[in-house]
Amino acid sequence: MAAAVGATMTLTERITDGPSGYSGVEATPEWAAEIKRLARERNATILAHNYQLPEIQDIADHVGDSLALSRIAAEAPEDTIVFCGVHFMAETAKILSPEKTVLIPDQRAGCSLADSITAEELRDWKADHPGALVVSYVNTTAAVKALTDICCTSSNAVDVVASIDPDREVLFLPDQFLGAHVKRVTGRENMHIWMGECHVHAGINGDELNEQARTHPDAELFVHPECGCATSALYLAGAGEFPADRVHILSTGGMIDAAKAAAARNAKNGSANQVLVATEVGMLHQLRKAAPGIDFQAVNDRASCQYMKMITPAALLRCLVENRDEVHVDAETAALARNSVQRMIEIGNPGGGE
Repeated sequence: MAAAVGATMTLTERITDGPSGYSGVEATPEWAAEIKRLARERNATILAHNYQLPEIQDIADHVGDSLALSRIAAEAPEDTIVFCGVHFMAETAKILSPEKTVLIPDQRAGCSLADSITAEELRDWKADHPGALVVSYVNTTAAVKALTDICCTSSNAVDVVASIDPDREVLFLPDQFLGAHVKRVTGRENMHIWMGECHVHAGINGDELNEQARTHPDAELFVHPECGCATSALYLAGAGEFPADRVHILSTGGMIDAAKAAAARNAKNGSANQVLVATEVGMLHQLRKAAPGIDFQAVNDRASCQYMKMITPAALLRCLVENRDEVHVDAETAALARNSVQRMIEIGNPGGGE
């Protein structure tokens, strides 16, 4: 009898809530059809970050990095944006689309990097360095962006910092590894770096990268600049232990572009490549779709963000059925934050995102 009752339960009735998120619903064809129907009914577009579960990426209307998706949201004809990512990403979409309804399937999906600096801590840091210019990675809260002079992405952080008067102090936040990369490339001495980190990227360490490079001597390396192993990758190249032309420090968007370029080379010369990827493992899904003939392998196959993975099939279904969870940014904060993002865009090369 219980089995019969279970078989007649609707998809929505199967949703259960727990400390790690919503569950109880699988990504079946029935689920996909219902998601598409509900999205049409609500005049919603579904955006999914590159680190999302493969089934969430596959159901989305658009997949990419957070800034690219926020810009797509601003241009989309739909008046509801469902952002499958973590909370600061949905906030950025709201900042750039204040007139639209922005939903996140689970508002508990936070970010260890964005949480590594608060607005109060930034105010205190600025007070210690009067006259300094604040450069914030887009992986920050709206409140922090509102106190920022110029935002940056991992692909244009070097350009943003290089555009600043060399005599002016720079406060760079919140990621210490991206900051170290920018300081190394620009050679800027008057740049102070906040000691924040993404717990997932920080956990991809140099020892793992060195071992993978040693056992896969013919592979290329795609390394995200937030990774704790980025310095090790550059050391391997500089020391001649790994060919420098096969070490690539790339944003998520840059990885997609590099994968497509590698696929084009393969189609031309018929060779098969292997690429070691140092970033959150959700990225592998898009890389394999972009270049199916290449063997993409994670440097650390445990590098999975539990917050990204809170956006489950059940969470997305609940979001569309109940019109939850809506993301709000007050008008004053949004206006200030929008200015810092716009200044970055004016400098150029904002694509590639985080």
